Parts: sequence; C-alpha cells; structure tokens
Amino acid sequence: MTHLARLALVAFLFTFIFARTSVYFMSKGTVRNLFFHLRGTHIHHLNFGIFLLAGVAAYLLFWRPGSPGVDIAALVYGSGMALTFDEFGMWLHLQDNYWQRASWDAIGVIAALLALIAFAPSVYDFRLHHWLIAGALAAAVTYFALF
Repeated sequence: MTHLARLALVAFLFTFIFARTSVYFMSKGTVRNLFFHLRGTHIHHLNFGIFLLAGVAAYLLFWRPGSPGVDIAALVYGSGMALTFDEFGMWLHLQDNYWQRASWDAIGVIAALLALIAFAPSVYDFRLHHWLIAGALAAAVTYFALF
C-alpha cells in the first residue's frame, strides 16, 4: 500500500506543479494559451481530474487489474486528485478566481495525507510519541479549521 501511495503522491505533486506553472505562465503571456474552450465555455482542468478519477474508479472496480495496472491506476489517481483539488477554491466558492487560498489549503492537506500513508508507520506500529504527535497535529488542524 505504501508503494501505491508513493506513486500517487509523486503524480499528485508533479501534476499540481505542472498545472500551476502552466496557468501562471499563460496568465503572464509567456506561454501560448492552452485553455480548452468548447463553444465559448472555458472547460477548467477540474473537469479532467473528475473524469480521470471516475475512470480510475471504474477501472479498479470492473477490471481488478494486477500489479502493473494498479501502479498505473495510482499514478492516474494522483494526477486526477491534483487536477481536481487544484481548483478546490473555485468549486467551493463558485467563483472564477483560480488563485484562491482554499485551493492551496486543499492541496496541502491532500499531499500531507498521501505522505502520511506513504511514509508513516502502520497504525499498529505506533508508539506513544507517534500518538502524541498525531494528537498535536489533529489539534492544530482543528484550530486552523475553526479560526
């Protein structure tokens, strides 16, 4: 499981960095506009992330792939999560403002969760100091969310 979480984390981080960098350079005019428009409607990359996540879910549910297929699914899952949650602020607040703080927060939380799954010891192997750190992190996240 940690192997798959690491693959998803790597794909998540690379896709997020690529998406943010691309949009930044397109907004500055350094790179040609690559935004996808359909009959005058801008199709945000959030939609492509949703399609990737739906495709991965169907693939894993209906085909139940072996080792190489599951590795590819983890990579596609990470990319889909990055594309979707990169625009979290837009679908949370229903505003066409790409540079919202909520998107950065969502990316940080998801990256942290994937990193915990990928690199933290199993809950069964937790020692007292692991539980203390987990409790302190939970308290900090709760405090951050409330205030």
